[in-house]
Amino acid sequence: MTDKIPTITRDGVIGYDATEIVTIDQATGAEFARYPVAGKDEAFAAVSAARSVSGAWWDLGFEGRAERLRAWRRQIAASGEEGAALIHAENGKPLDDARVEVLGTLEHVQYAADNAARVLERREVPGSPTTPNQRAWVEYQPYGVVGVIGPWNFPLLTPAAILVDALAAGNAVVLKPSQITPGVAEWLVRAWQRAVPELPAVLQSLNGYGATGQALIEAGLDKLAFTGSVATGKTVAAQCAQTLTPVLLELGGKDGVIVAEDADLDEAAAHVVWGAMQNTGHGCISLEVAYVVESVHDEFVRKISELAGQVRVGSDEDAEIGPVPLPSQTSIIREHIQDALERGATATVGGLDAVGERYVAPTILVGVAPDALAATEETFGPTLAVIKVADADEAVAHINAGRYGLGSAVFSRDRGEAIARRLRVGMTSINDALVFSMNPAVPFGGRGDSGYGRKQGEEGLREFAYAHSFTAKTGPARFSASTFGRPQGAMAGALAGALNRILAESGEKSD
Repeated sequence: MTDKIPTITRDGVIGYDATEIVTIDQATGAEFARYPVAGKDEAFAAVSAARSVSGAWWDLGFEGRAERLRAWRRQIAASGEEGAALIHAENGKPLDDARVEVLGTLEHVQYAADNAARVLERREVPGSPTTPNQRAWVEYQPYGVVGVIGPWNFPLLTPAAILVDALAAGNAVVLKPSQITPGVAEWLVRAWQRAVPELPAVLQSLNGYGATGQALIEAGLDKLAFTGSVATGKTVAAQCAQTLTPVLLELGGKDGVIVAEDADLDEAAAHVVWGAMQNTGHGCISLEVAYVVESVHDEFVRKISELAGQVRVGSDEDAEIGPVPLPSQTSIIREHIQDALERGATATVGGLDAVGERYVAPTILVGVAPDALAATEETFGPTLAVIKVADADEAVAHINAGRYGLGSAVFSRDRGEAIARRLRVGMTSINDALVFSMNPAVPFGGRGDSGYGRKQGEEGLREFAYAHSFTAKTGPARFSASTFGRPQGAMAGALAGALNRILAESGEKSD
């Protein structure tokens, strides 16, 4: 194999054969590491091993699991620089941005460890007048084995925020990372093995391409969480539907930002440029379209153009955004820019010349047609399309007409909350950008083509546990609603009694 000339494939890895992944150092393009590709046998073995320990993991109880999650958190922190270096090498993002992923993961583990018992503990529910001799309660129980298919753009933080919820809820987890960033997943699993040596199979990873993810689903998961493109998400959902396997889908976005006439333009410009360009624009929640009220449009464009032109691109230590790790993505970015320009848009920063082979510099497109690709389809690059609108109402209408519904932002001194509440999306930051993704207590997810289900927060913990309802007889009743042989007229009397109670509550009298 060493006599072959390595080539970077459209999947962003050096390809030799289907049995091995050879990743690259994104800063240099040189070979970085090699990983064996897991096939169907390995996928079935991993799920079987996870299932064999899932009971023991659940039996530890909330406090026992929390203790081990905190031990895992200590291991992640202790080797945090190693994890950040792996993210920087495999993904290419600046080292400080990689450290942010490690810090975010530590917060997610802490939140899950501290809150799982409160959110998922046994919950008593009110009794029923129809069955007065029964008590009732709900318990949240784990699905069993959860599969997590992760992305390359946030190779640690995105899957970690999901699998942490699954683990805290009592599930065992098998993680299939992106073929571009398999080393990050292996590092996370090694930290788990050091922290929980008695139950290492509770968290495992499988490296491979799409076929490995398909094999993982076929191996008999109890639930799947997938992060990726809309097209692949639909394929994954269809496969899961064959076995009625529940699935969480975190898919694409075309996140819009509204800049109202009363916005603080300096603050808005700084946050919007960062929200659009950070992580090289590789975020499902990256701000991709700015709907700017015409009275402040020109001034806002001037400010964001100045800021975007100062963003440093490259692999040096002072770089603020890095390369595009997925080579096929650059052609999409180029297509969206070209389509916008051909429809009459102007590039105040960047343009077609900003799209290189491995690096894409920031691009600001002004006068973008509302139906242009840059305004309707996910670009996933450091670009921002600006559309002038008459008022916030028009901006809201544009966003709500889109097929995505993930994140958004609103900038307005006095009406931010009122505008944000009208948006049909899963998340909105008001007078800031992307902050909803940074708080582990805030549910994260979307609607429409952005997928369904939630990670993070109480909703994220409940996403990976199903509600088991219980009733228990506490003693004899005058009659039972759940057996034959009820006294003649018993139910007619019960209905009449219900009517009298309802009328009494409203102050009315029966005829």
